[in-house]
Formats: sequence, C-alpha cells, structure tokens
Amino acid sequence: MHPSALFAIDGLLTDEERDIRQAVRQVCDQEIRPHVADWFEAGTLPARELARSLGSVGVLGMHLDGYGCAGLGAVAYGLACLELEAADSGLRSLVSVQGSLAMYAIWKYGSQEQKQEWLPAMAAGERIGCFGLTEPDFGSDPGGMRTTAKRAGSDWVLNGTKMWITNGSVSDVAVVWARAEEGIRGFLVPAGTPGFAVHDLKRKVSLRASVTSELVLDGVRLPEEAMLPGARGLSGPLGCLNEARFGIVFGAMGAALDCLETALAYAAEREIFARPLASYQLTQEKLADMTLELGKGLLLAVHLGRLKERGELTPEQVSVGKLNNVREAIDIARTCRTLLGASGITLEYPVIRHAVNLESVLTYEGTSEIHTLVVGKALTGLPAFH
Repeated sequence: MHPSALFAIDGLLTDEERDIRQAVRQVCDQEIRPHVADWFEAGTLPARELARSLGSVGVLGMHLDGYGCAGLGAVAYGLACLELEAADSGLRSLVSVQGSLAMYAIWKYGSQEQKQEWLPAMAAGERIGCFGLTEPDFGSDPGGMRTTAKRAGSDWVLNGTKMWITNGSVSDVAVVWARAEEGIRGFLVPAGTPGFAVHDLKRKVSLRASVTSELVLDGVRLPEEAMLPGARGLSGPLGCLNEARFGIVFGAMGAALDCLETALAYAAEREIFARPLASYQLTQEKLADMTLELGKGLLLAVHLGRLKERGELTPEQVSVGKLNNVREAIDIARTCRTLLGASGITLEYPVIRHAVNLESVLTYEGTSEIHTLVVGKALTGLPAFH
C-alpha cells in the first residue's frame, strides 16, 4: 500500500489538482531524476534549460493571475512543489524563488510596466529572477539590513551585499531590497547593470544541485522606474517570504515521501538473515512511524492550502506548517537512511541527498528557531524577539 493511501489524500483533491501533480511528476521523471544525482555530485544545475521546461507546463508563477501565469489554486501549487522537491530540493528552490519571491514581488508590488516587461517571460521560463534580501550579517533579522538606496537626482544609487541568493548568477533580474531614507524599498536590478556583480558560492554540501550566489552592489545606478512602487517597509519582502514558505510546507513532504518510497522498496528486496528486511518488527515500526508523520504533514499541508484559497491563511499558520513539516521530513530522511544501511550514504539512492538538502530547507525562509518563536508569540501574546 502506498503511504498516502492510508490517509486517503487523493480524496481531498480535485481532478485538476491530481492532473497537475501528474504532469509535474512526469517532467521530473523524464528530465530531472535520471540526472539529478550527477548534478548534485558535480555541484551544477542546468537552470536555464530546466526553467524553460517548467515554464512550458505552467509551473512558474502558477498561483498568480494574468501576465501569462496559470492562476491556479494554492493546493495545486503546493502539489507541484511536492513533486519538485521529491526530485530535489534544489529544483523546488529554483521554482519557489522564481514564482513566489521574484515574480510575486513584481506581481504584487510592481507597476504595470514592470509586470508587462518581466512576468510573461518569467512565466515561460525565458527569463529568471532572484530575490535579494538576506545579507551576510542579517538573515533572521532583515530589518538590520545595511544595503542602502540613496537618491541621486532622478535616479537611485544602491550599495551593499546580499548573500545566499538562489538563482543569483543565472538571473536576468534581481529583486533587491534596500534601506532608503523613507524605509525599506524594493528595486529591479537587471543583470549586467554597471556596478552589479554576482559570485557563485562553492564548497556546499547541501543544495548542490542549485545555484547559490552573492550579490554585490557597488554604486549601482537605477532609474526611478526600477523601484517597486507598491512596496514600502519590511512588509513587502516579508509578504513574499510568506508565499514561498507555503510552498515549503508541501515541498518538504515531497522529499520525505521520496525517501519513504525508496526505503519501502529497498526493505522489500533486501534480505537479512534469509528474510526480507521488511519482515522484521523493528523495520515495520520505523516504516509505520514515518508514514504517520508523513500523513499528518500532508493533511496539514492540504488544510493550509484550502485556508489560503479562501484568503484565511495567517503567517502564524504558515510557520506551523514549515516548522512541523520540515522537521518531520528531516527525521524521515534520517530514519530511511538507517534502513538502507551503507547503501544509504551513496548517491545511488536519493535518501542522503534529501537529508542534506533538508538541512538547508530547515534554515532558509525562517529558521526552525524563528518559526518556533512565531508560534510561541501566537500562543502567549508575548514576543521573545524584536
């Protein structure tokens, strides 16, 4: 029996949602899974080719309306994230940053001219975007950012550094957040703008099949129309992050599911003391416990998706979803690794790759500690951080 069948997950989905899930799974099976272990080992990703493939099936910005975007529901988007992360967290990161951070920022806060210029091409995967918020010294505390935007006549001049930026060196446009005199503002910085340099970060052990970069802005001069007119203050970038965190609630369960399916298949075939590994009580206890946590995480994800579709989802509820589902996904990946024994540490199986990738997912877009404190504040009314 498939693990999700015990929870009758498919009965909670529409025909359209199941079709979208299958379409994304097919792209992953054909174009990602045969190569992803090699990409991971080499520390590379053919991001532009993949963006065009994913754009052709409508995945990029699929939850946005207009401008070439599919305008689908939150659960459909979540299921796409689940299938993408079941292939690799780096792939889901590419899509999340493109659709829920860069495209969403332009869609939500941009001018009509900015939307028309960028969104159709980004939805098609012809152009790629990144999201420059995190700095070397300011991750969980974005309000302390040091990147500045100062007026120079009718232009803006940006100076600063952004760190851990997914899609950075393959992007055609960076959404960069900077501190202006009137507060935090967002700017669209096209690749190749004088003073704008991008450096890839190497020697990663996690998210190796993903482009991670440093953005350096040294006297970058931009016209007034490069600013996102609808975003003022930290609510702008934080609103984008909430969109991306929602995708992680589903995505983490995709990584967990891929690990569990791998472990089930391995345990059925691997013989220990002349019996299948799956026949032992300790093995079945591990499989049952992991399935329980996977099922609960999937139910939570679908529930949060329905709340989002009704416009009722709160940031605190997104924190609950990310905190629980990423934490449980890591636990499932580690337990599956034990079932595979020594085989579990090789890239012949996806388990160790998912396990180390999830260590990054646990940290980015709100660490587990920050989401714990968000939930704590919701429960007590007392903030434990500024």
